[in-house]
Amino acid sequence: MSEKPIPPLRKFGVREFLRLIVIGAVLVLYQFRALGRWIVHPRRGWPIHASESVVDAFFALGPTFVKVGQLMGSSPGLFPKVLADTCLRCLDEVPSFPGAQARAIIEADLGRSTDELFQRFDDTALSSASVAQVHLCVLHDGREAVMKVQRRGIYHRMKIDLRIAYIFARALEKYIGFFATANASAIIIDLHAATFAELDSVVEARRQASFRAAISAFGDNEFVTAPEIIDEYCGNRVICMERMHGSPLDQCTLGDTSELVVRRAAKVWMEALVLHGLFHGDVHAGNVWVLDDGRVAFLDFGVMGELDEQWRSLLQDLFHATVIDGDFTRLAGSVKRLGIVSEDVGTDAEVGMILQAVFAPMLSDTLAHFSLTDFIKALVGMGKQYRTSSPEELILVGKQLGYFERYAIELAPNWALGTDPFVFKNVFPAEVAALSQARGVPLPD
Repeated sequence: MSEKPIPPLRKFGVREFLRLIVIGAVLVLYQFRALGRWIVHPRRGWPIHASESVVDAFFALGPTFVKVGQLMGSSPGLFPKVLADTCLRCLDEVPSFPGAQARAIIEADLGRSTDELFQRFDDTALSSASVAQVHLCVLHDGREAVMKVQRRGIYHRMKIDLRIAYIFARALEKYIGFFATANASAIIIDLHAATFAELDSVVEARRQASFRAAISAFGDNEFVTAPEIIDEYCGNRVICMERMHGSPLDQCTLGDTSELVVRRAAKVWMEALVLHGLFHGDVHAGNVWVLDDGRVAFLDFGVMGELDEQWRSLLQDLFHATVIDGDFTRLAGSVKRLGIVSEDVGTDAEVGMILQAVFAPMLSDTLAHFSLTDFIKALVGMGKQYRTSSPEELILVGKQLGYFERYAIELAPNWALGTDPFVFKNVFPAEVAALSQARGVPLPD
């Protein structure tokens, strides 16, 4: 197996032009269909019919547009509510492709027939997503496993679609100020890099194995796991891993253990973020399961974030202030080193006072209302205020923290990730142990 090359983004040729015509035709066709439905059922309202047709068009246009729908569905504040709600279909209604196609891709990658490779292979997919789908199989040694198989031709389709998106982003930046401020072309550049990392099964398998190993680094995360990779059944477009039995986090009845389950998941994710540098970048409920034995499992490592030492240091200083001592002077030094605030704003002590003025009101609220996502958004906003570099890495972090906060609203309404010492037990071991003893509150297993 070898890593796939990342294709150039800044290219537009005949294939891209023809695809652009197809995209325009499909979007227009589905809106005409929406018009017909609205005429027949006017009481449902035009926005509902139009939104449903947009999502139907996304499904027809393929994986790139399904991903756009997923982004719209998970960002309700940026899009009309009816459209964002309808786009939630892109998370759990992605059509699967035939089992015969999956077999052909597996056989081409691994060089043997599925009958030789497996004791049993199910042609009906267990689940289907924009990039790949998952099939149950049984290995010849009796182990249950699943094969994650990429969609046929997805590499070339997404390559062309993203080139079209980049051209549109550049044009919008030129003529519409909002898109220039939002740096739309940079967003497409980042999406391009993330997409082709996700399309490289070799990279994904390696990252999943690294994340799984990191979970056990401190010996106290036995209630959290990730599927074990079975290397000899992996290829450039397929990944084989142990099968997990359980349900998505938001579909489980957990009773009194719900808060503890969320805290354990958040603890492992936070350790990956600030200590190991490689963190899960898509922790929506479909990718965080509660297994039948009570453990939490992280699934689907197609989207991963990676922070260098400087970013990890900044986040450690931020969390030290929110969890341990409320002192923002240390954070000021990291903020200046990364260019979020320039040196001429003031000394570390002066910048620390600015940070405290911005963030202290958030910390004074009750734990149930503390939002770490808002906290990080405020940090990003400071960079924009002082016209310095935008910390793009924090945006992905903030999105994942937003997922955890939504879990908290449903499953642990009196818990706050950003001020829970347990979550940072291995990040600040001595300080957290002292806090636990001083408060007389033992930490959970």
